Amino acid sequence: MDVPRKICTRCIMDTSASDITFDAEGRCSYCTSFLNTCGHVLAPDETERSRALAALVDQVKRRGRGKSYDCVVGVSGGVDSSWVLVKAVELGLRPLAVHMDNGWNSELAQNNIANLVRGLGLDLFTHVIDWTEYRSLMQAFFDADVIDVELLYDNAMLAVNYRQAARAGLRHILAGTNRATEGLDMPPGWTWNKFDRRNIMSLARRNNVRVKTFPAIGTFEAAWHALVHRTKWVWFLDYLPYRKVDALAVLQRDYGYKPYPYKHYESIFTRFYQGYILPWKFGVDKRRVHLSSLIIGGEMSRDEALTMVDGIPYPSQQDLDADIAYFLKKMNWTKAQLDDYISRPGQPHDRYGSEAVMFGRAMGIFNRLRVRPSPSRR
Repeated sequence: MDVPRKICTRCIMDTSASDITFDAEGRCSYCTSFLNTCGHVLAPDETERSRALAALVDQVKRRGRGKSYDCVVGVSGGVDSSWVLVKAVELGLRPLAVHMDNGWNSELAQNNIANLVRGLGLDLFTHVIDWTEYRSLMQAFFDADVIDVELLYDNAMLAVNYRQAARAGLRHILAGTNRATEGLDMPPGWTWNKFDRRNIMSLARRNNVRVKTFPAIGTFEAAWHALVHRTKWVWFLDYLPYRKVDALAVLQRDYGYKPYPYKHYESIFTRFYQGYILPWKFGVDKRRVHLSSLIIGGEMSRDEALTMVDGIPYPSQQDLDADIAYFLKKMNWTKAQLDDYISRPGQPHDRYGSEAVMFGRAMGIFNRLRVRPSPSRR
C-alpha cells in the first residue's frame, strides 16, 4: 500500500524529496533553508540593488568598449531569458543573443525568439546541434536509465555560451536566473552536475557513440573560463525588481510573446521529460520545486500552486498524447519501447564515469573566490 506523502505547510515540497525534514509547524527544510540563506533577496534594499545594477552595467560597458557586443545573453524562448534581453537593451547594453538548438525547439519558442531579437534589433547566434549525433547520445542516456537526460542540453548550452563569450572577447554572460524565483535547491538525485563531460562521454562509449561535434564542456574548461578568462556568469535578474507575471505582460504586449504552461516548457523534449518521464519513471515532479520558489517569493499563493499540481503536468491529456507520438517518431521508438523504458528502475549517474569528485573540489575553489560558474538549478 502506498504511504501518503507528507507536504510542507508553507510551500508544496513533499516527501518525494528523500532528504526533506519538517519542523514542529510542518514547514519543510527546503523553504526554511531558502529563507535563511536567500531571504534578503525577497525584500531587498532597493537603493543598494540599484547601486549594484549601475555598477554592473558600467563594468559591462567598460569591458566591452570597442567591441561589437559587450555581453552575451543566452536565450531559450522562456520568459526569464527573454526579459534579460529586454532589460539589457533598456539599460544601454549591446548583447549578443545566443541560442542552442538541440532539435527539440517548439515552434512557439522559435517564434518568441525571432520576434524578440527582431523587435530589439539584435544579432542572434544559433548553434544547431547535429541531430543524428544528439539522438544517439540521448539513446545512450535512456539505455543507462540515468535521471538527468537534460544534462545533454544543459551542458551544450553552457559550452556554447562560454565559447561565444570567449570568441568575442567578452567577460559577462547575463543569465535569466534569480534567487527570488529559483531559490529552492533541487533535491538530491533529481538532477546531475551540468559540467560532467566525463559522464556524457562514458555513456556515449557504453553505446558505441562516436562524439564528433557535440560541444561538451567539463570541469577543467569551466574553471578556465571562470578563473583564467574571468568570464562572469551573472544571475542578472537578481539585480532587478522582477515579477514574472509583469514581465510576461510586457513581453506579450510589446513583442508578441506567447507563454508556456510551466517552466522550461519552451522545449518539446523538456516538457515531455518533466511532464511524463520524470513523474512516471522516477517519481519526480519538478513543478514542486519551481512553484514552491514562487510561493516563498510571494508571486503565487500556496492554494494556487496546489491546484496546479493536482493533475498531470500537462495542459491536457490530449497535449500529452501528442507529445508521446512526437517523441516516438523523433526518437524512432515504438510505444512498447517507451513502456519498457518507463518500467525499468533508474540508475545513478555515478555508476558510470563521472567528474563529481573533481567538480566538488573545483566548487570549493569557486566558492572561496566567490565565482559562480553557471546556474545550478533547472
